[in-house]
Amino acid sequence: MSHRTVADVMTRDVATASPEASLKAVVWSLDHNGVSAMPIVDTRHHPIGLVSEADLLRRQAGLPDTGGRDPVHRAASLDRASMDARTAGDLMSTPVLTARPEWGIVETARFLHERGVKRLPVIDETGTLVGIVSRSDLLRPMLRRDDAIRDEVVDDVLGRTLRMTPGGVAVTVREGVVSLSGRVEERSTIPVLERLCRSVDGVVSVDQALGYTVDDLSPAAEPNHGTG
Repeated sequence: MSHRTVADVMTRDVATASPEASLKAVVWSLDHNGVSAMPIVDTRHHPIGLVSEADLLRRQAGLPDTGGRDPVHRAASLDRASMDARTAGDLMSTPVLTARPEWGIVETARFLHERGVKRLPVIDETGTLVGIVSRSDLLRPMLRRDDAIRDEVVDDVLGRTLRMTPGGVAVTVREGVVSLSGRVEERSTIPVLERLCRSVDGVVSVDQALGYTVDDLSPAAEPNHGTG
């Protein structure tokens, strides 16, 4: 079984800026490229920080209003360096968290969630920027067609991985939900089969109504007709 990686879903044509780029140039590039953040890279194209719309808006919110009045609690929400920032290097968030192209979709989604970030620059083994991956990119496998999911469950999970007899287990997929019915030889196969199906790209959940011939999980290991 093969699973999609960051390399399969990341954006490869990444808008970047140098630390010396003006904030106006950064805003123009964000708008021109239709993105909400961009990596800041050094001369070797290694990401050294990130500037997002949120960073720019935070700075903007700390500026005096049209009447020249300072915003309330500005000092508490913004440090002086951010307020005085003129370049991308002045405002960028550091250190920058990164991903690798070979990372799996699940582990990358978990990393994003645990770190509370929306996107990750992707670097190769030399630290060079090769892409960027966002939360929406990681959701793309959920758009996979039901028939493609079923084919992988039948051919890869049941056939190549578990080497089960064709026709022993019936598989249907609707809106990403895999339903399994029929009979397996050993009871212990059922949780393994469920786990493998859940790992297939695009699967939302798994429902099963499977019977078994041998209850190999009990001490007696006697035949059991089970469901179906």
